[in-house]
Amino acid sequence: MPRVFVYGTLRAGEVNDLNAAAQRHGIAAPTLLGTATVAGRLYDFGSYPGLVLDDNAGPVAGDVYDVADALLPVLDEIEEVYPGQATLFVREERDVWHGGHAVTCLLYPVSDAAVAALPRIDGGDWVAYRRARDTAAA
Repeated sequence: MPRVFVYGTLRAGEVNDLNAAAQRHGIAAPTLLGTATVAGRLYDFGSYPGLVLDDNAGPVAGDVYDVADALLPVLDEIEEVYPGQATLFVREERDVWHGGHAVTCLLYPVSDAAVAALPRIDGGDWVAYRRARDTAAA
């Protein structure tokens, strides 16, 4: 069973909620293992964030799930990751920190070049940032 780290719109309650995606496709619900962090920088693309992995940067917050194999193609579709095509997001494996231990997870980062002109999300938490941004705009 693959383990994934989600940091943006795939988090619970967000627009691409991982649990809702599984339910829509008749796939077993993912198992939440808890919160985790990965070293990186988070950027605001407007309706979603992008993570640039960076061992010298602060923590980016997210959640770790065990998911059914059948859910991976659904996640790839949400993130628009297609084999043999250059895309904004890529799927890669990385250690994240969960419960004081390194846990290997799949995640969907972007390249440094993709965020050149975008605002950085200080604090590294998309959900907290989005809520504050949307409240300020209302």
